[in-house]
Amino acid sequence: MSEPQQPVEGANPEELRLLERLRQGDEAAFAEVVDRHHNALLRLAMAYVSDHSVAEEVVQETWIGVLEGLDRFEGRSSLKTWIFRILTNKAKTRGVRESRHVSFSTVGASDDDADEPAVDPSQFRTTGHWAGYWASYPQPWDEDTPEKLALSKEGGAFLEQAIEALPPNLRQVLVLRDVEGLDSKDVCAMLAVSEANQRVLLHRARSRIRRALEKYVEGGVRPA
Repeated sequence: MSEPQQPVEGANPEELRLLERLRQGDEAAFAEVVDRHHNALLRLAMAYVSDHSVAEEVVQETWIGVLEGLDRFEGRSSLKTWIFRILTNKAKTRGVRESRHVSFSTVGASDDDADEPAVDPSQFRTTGHWAGYWASYPQPWDEDTPEKLALSKEGGAFLEQAIEALPPNLRQVLVLRDVEGLDSKDVCAMLAVSEANQRVLLHRARSRIRRALEKYVEGGVRPA
């Protein structure tokens, strides 16, 4: 077996210690990593496969892959990013078997919502001197706005439903970028998508979530 490569300079010292414990077979360290990332991995897996039990299997396969690949982890990304890459690769394979995987190379101007606005156009005036201005001004931040709702306990549950209702390609990008906080470069590499397409997908996902929150605030309409 070849010697494991050392992490790149500037790696997080805490992560280096955790990685060393993992390589030494420390079960407590592995349990810590599982507790930290398991639910997020399951959420992402569900964007590729249609059944919860299959998603669980994908996550379990991911943890096996993590254990088997620790000595080959080069530290060129964070441990979290590396784990998510393993999940993404395994989930893509299972998704292809189920014909659920969405090819990002097909994402482009042909999509029905290619020019999807971030705010519902009906909220703006369309005629007269004030065309393009708000028909009625948005509510203040301290009212029942979508942003306020998203920060509440009820809003958190609703937000989960709204994310689950997204098309798989939009959900994958949103979960990786906004839920898990991975940077753009890593997400592009994981999903084999260009920077431009990733921005488009993220914009569309955020727009749909925003509109879902607006509808809920206005009339209690939950995602389908």
